[in-house]
Amino acid sequence: MHVHGILRTLARLVLPALLLIPMASPTGASAQNAAFKTNLLTDALLSPNIGAEIGLAPKWTLEATYQINAWSVSGHNWKHWFLQPEARYWLCQRFAGHFFGLHAIGGQFNLAHLGIGIDFLGSNFKNLLNRRYQGWGAGAGIAYGYAWPVAKHWNVEAEIGVGWIYTRFDSYPCADCGRRIDSNRSHNYFGPTKAAVNLVYLF
Repeated sequence: MHVHGILRTLARLVLPALLLIPMASPTGASAQNAAFKTNLLTDALLSPNIGAEIGLAPKWTLEATYQINAWSVSGHNWKHWFLQPEARYWLCQRFAGHFFGLHAIGGQFNLAHLGIGIDFLGSNFKNLLNRRYQGWGAGAGIAYGYAWPVAKHWNVEAEIGVGWIYTRFDSYPCADCGRRIDSNRSHNYFGPTKAAVNLVYLF
């Protein structure tokens, strides 16, 4: 079968289902079945991100966000990529009002020369001032958020989450040095795992 024939067959199968989606839910925000979003907080920190969310049931949705930063700014390394899926339970109806989330997180990082001079819940961020850390992390957390419908297809959404992240990393004495001083070290982080002010497009 030619490519055009395959596309026509898929269109015949998929389009009727798409036309039925708006009738699958009652009126109001619950009639929305999916969304795209971006977190304005991490956008402002030069870490572009994109998220997608789909409705699973009247009060349940599944979200996944992807964030990346692949550059250095003024000698400060904040290079990373992270993927964060989250299951959400909405107290009233999906995509509106209060919700609770259970999320996982995983990715890789290369961090150095960051001005975070604090020791927080067992994680000494002061070392980021004069060392480079390269490795990966994975973890999980819980979150609370609220979504404000601002137009027919637009929401603003705020969320905060806390949890645990396990990391494995190598460390170097400076951002540009190749001499490794620690290899395959591990660390358990407890604290905030999510902070978002999302601009959301619903459809």
